[in-house]
Amino acid sequence: MTATDWFGTILTVVIFLLMVGLFVYVLRPKNREKLESRKYIPLDEDETVIKGDNNGG
Repeated sequence: MTATDWFGTILTVVIFLLMVGLFVYVLRPKNREKLESRKYIPLDEDETVIKGDNNGG
């Protein structure tokens, strides 16, 4: 196997392990209250976007 093959294999395994760790963290009952309280954060932001020359819009 070439170096590129090894890099791809190792990168795939690392990403897989990170995903498994994330799933375990999210699905643990211990973390339920903390994650449930944060699930609407993106929708709760009340920032008004003003279109104009200053922000490229």
